[in-house]
Amino acid sequence: MKTVKRIVCLVLACLLLSSLGTAAFAENQSRAVIGADLTAEEVSAVYATFGISRGSVIELPMTNQEERAALEGYVDSAIIGTRSISCVYVELTEAGTGMDVTTSNITWCTPEMYISALATAGITDAKIVVAAPFEVSGTAALTGVYKAYEDMTGKKLDNLAKLVSTQELTITGTLAAEIGSMDSTAIVNDLKLMLDQTSQMTDDQISEQIVQIAARYDVTLTNSQIQQLITLCRSMEQLDPEALRARVEELQDTLKKVSEAKTQVVGFVQQVKKVVTSIKSFFEKIGDIIGLK
Repeated sequence: MKTVKRIVCLVLACLLLSSLGTAAFAENQSRAVIGADLTAEEVSAVYATFGISRGSVIELPMTNQEERAALEGYVDSAIIGTRSISCVYVELTEAGTGMDVTTSNITWCTPEMYISALATAGITDAKIVVAAPFEVSGTAALTGVYKAYEDMTGKKLDNLAKLVSTQELTITGTLAAEIGSMDSTAIVNDLKLMLDQTSQMTDDQISEQIVQIAARYDVTLTNSQIQQLITLCRSMEQLDPEALRARVEELQDTLKKVSEAKTQVVGFVQQVKKVVTSIKSFFEKIGDIIGLK
């Protein structure tokens, strides 16, 4: 009998230690970075968007001063603003699982833009939620992701890679306003795949390559847009081209899924619009028939 009790106690102890270990692992592998200028009510709203309760994960503050230190020179001061509002929830996942990025109240940056820019900085496996209590551009969110990642891993991301990824997000966002976020992201990633070649090219030669890449997506770029991409290309050339290529290739399936999901949503919206138009047309005809017009 005593032996049975001992076995039961050992099993219970193992289960308890296992649950504690799992909880500790989850805590160590996730962070919430909260804008320092939010009110308590706004913070609660953000946590609701994250789908977790405050206190269930380690929380880090993000100040406007930190955002400016990371973004000035790459993002227009008016876009950065004077308050820290953007928040992120970051959960590291196993190698090879890819990126899962969702946004809420983020108007300028899209999930695919974040995924691409984060890959440039060296982050390829994580679940990320970027949120704000009201609409903001979302440009400062990268700073929050980097802070969370470095705190969780204890490793500093390469400073140059972080700067280049910020530059990428800015240029991709500017292009997205004109040609769409998926096309702008795809063009930038195609450039990443040929950095070993562009480093040996003149600006004119890179310009020709950019025109050819854009044509694959039925996009025509202005001279100003081409020059922006050349500038970004020269910055990316300072990074390890092989490592960057590997990260881009690793994320191709993720970006494809994001693209397919967007296409399905657009298709659904178009179908709804057609139905609404048909109903409106039907009632207009009824109105004509019974003399309501």
